Amino acid sequence: MDQLLDKLAARQPEDSPVAALAALIAQLRPDDAGDFVQATSNLRALTYLLSRHPERRAGLRRAIIELMAQARQVQLYTDTGLLSNETFSQVIKRRIGERLLPPARSSSHLCDQFGLMFSGSEDYRWVAAVDTRVWQELWQALAWAEEPATAANPTRLQLLEAVQVLTARITAIGLEPELVRVYPDIERFESPFLHLSAEAQQFVESARLAMLDSSHQAEDDKQILVLLDQCEQLIARLRKVAGERGVSVSLTYHLLRLEQHIARLRNILHLLDPDISPATDGTLFRLLAELVQAENRKYSVRDVFTGTTELLARQVTEHAGRHGEHYIAENRNEWKDMARAAMGAGLIVGFMALFKLLLAKLHLPLVWEALAFGLNYSLGFMLIHVLHFTIATKQPAMTAARIAAVIHQANGKPQLQQLAELVAKVVRTQLVAILGNVLVAIPVAWLIAVAWQAATGAPVIDIDKASHLLQDQNPISSLALLHAAIAGVYLFLAGLIAGYYDNLAIYRQIPQRLAALPWLNRLLGERRTRRLAHYVEHNLGGLAGNFYFGLCLGITGTVGFLLGLPLDIRHITFSSAYLSYAAVSYDYQLPLQMALWAVAGVVLIGLTNLLVSFNLALWVALRSRKLKGSDALPLLPAVLKLALRKPRDFLIPPASRDKPADAG
Repeated sequence: MDQLLDKLAARQPEDSPVAALAALIAQLRPDDAGDFVQATSNLRALTYLLSRHPERRAGLRRAIIELMAQARQVQLYTDTGLLSNETFSQVIKRRIGERLLPPARSSSHLCDQFGLMFSGSEDYRWVAAVDTRVWQELWQALAWAEEPATAANPTRLQLLEAVQVLTARITAIGLEPELVRVYPDIERFESPFLHLSAEAQQFVESARLAMLDSSHQAEDDKQILVLLDQCEQLIARLRKVAGERGVSVSLTYHLLRLEQHIARLRNILHLLDPDISPATDGTLFRLLAELVQAENRKYSVRDVFTGTTELLARQVTEHAGRHGEHYIAENRNEWKDMARAAMGAGLIVGFMALFKLLLAKLHLPLVWEALAFGLNYSLGFMLIHVLHFTIATKQPAMTAARIAAVIHQANGKPQLQQLAELVAKVVRTQLVAILGNVLVAIPVAWLIAVAWQAATGAPVIDIDKASHLLQDQNPISSLALLHAAIAGVYLFLAGLIAGYYDNLAIYRQIPQRLAALPWLNRLLGERRTRRLAHYVEHNLGGLAGNFYFGLCLGITGTVGFLLGLPLDIRHITFSSAYLSYAAVSYDYQLPLQMALWAVAGVVLIGLTNLLVSFNLALWVALRSRKLKGSDALPLLPAVLKLALRKPRDFLIPPASRDKPADAG
């Protein structure tokens, strides 16, 4: 480090300062990017050397000043780390292209030279990890007061230009048609977005005049900051309205851009404040860490995708969570209603299992067979939804969003007692739903099988098919649990699809547009059309989720066969129905070991269905709220404690919590 500082002190004016500064940063870079202790030690060593050797700190100051004077800085402040004026898909394509073939760097732009200096792919980790006081000590060691006051003028002028650029962009983004459509008041004359550019222009002109004429008093930035506060209030209203009217990737992208540009403008205005010094304020160093991270991650597709879809994921999971509230029995009356709904679904599944077995006997061409299986599942699940019945395994994907919402309401520090009681409600509701499905599907399938044999003289399936069905449910000798996990993934996706279509119905105003269709009003009449639109508004997500879920279940086995992969699905309700069909085919002479393994398989298939779908849904719901999986960990001992203290609450709702009979 001594030699590098000596070279900087002896550097000739015609030599580029970039290479020397890059070499110095390489010396500061720790061996492990996450080792902030070594990074701190390196920075303090540099601070010590600069404070003891005036010629060295003068050489480093001169290199920094020359770099800032020779290169255009505006793009670094207005582009680096901020989403560009591109669509979401265009950003993804550009980043993939730049990762494969990085763009050429310009020697006249500071943003490109900045990338050469902080060239380590993980420099942002140690830059951000170093304590602000360490950076402030380094700033003080540079003794900027030894330089003429005019040395900072080029940088100040560039910062003022950045203010103009950022305010113009904020105004443009704030008046995007997508935002105006969701919240029309945003383009009214008194909108802060319309006044921001004018105030910024006045502020910049005043500051430039003060630099030329010391007798002129520059205006402060208070009015701009007031307007920025108002802009942020409008953004909050936009998000709230979007939650009611639906969101899109485009809307989310614009809101993220607005927030980023406003935050960057606040930082730039802070740096321009003459009463604030980097020696006592950490804004400059926080901005440095932000710029380094943006430079290191500028080709990351994951960062753009995660940031842009976060709000969309939250809206989708919240729509799913609203459905989840209907899957949680708060009292004994609702618990009984859930049992009846589950029993109704078990009745229909008994017939769906029959149709599946009959379709398999047709030996249709593979594509048509997959489509037939898928439509059997889809139409059956949609019928269950229309009749207000319940498939138990769909509940976890819905209730997980409700649990994540409760954790989020407590800022990641949940009220454990409240959450434990919520989990107890979910468990007992889930249990009664599973029992309702299974305990009805088994006898219904048995009655169908017996009636079929009495009418036709032959069982629905032969012995070989029955043996194959039972072997497929064996958790040891087959891939039943893997196939159950695949079904669990589909259950999770069905919940997301339901939330997505509920959001789409609101965002695209599908019910209103449907109610306004002239030909539909002529066909059904105005009253029936309104009822249909109302039904679509509240059930489009459920119908779409069931349709796609059924298709996925139906085509997976065929896709696995075509690809030569062991892909298939196992679902607890259908597996339990198959037990009855197989038992009748065997004339109830099943080998005991085979029967026991098949029953065990049904239980484990059900557990796998539930655990996979619930964990995936909870993970997405937590991530959409910027929470981690660890935020839910304190819930486990609280649930265990409640289970030991009140085990009955996990099975049956307390009678004292029942609503009056006329309440509902």
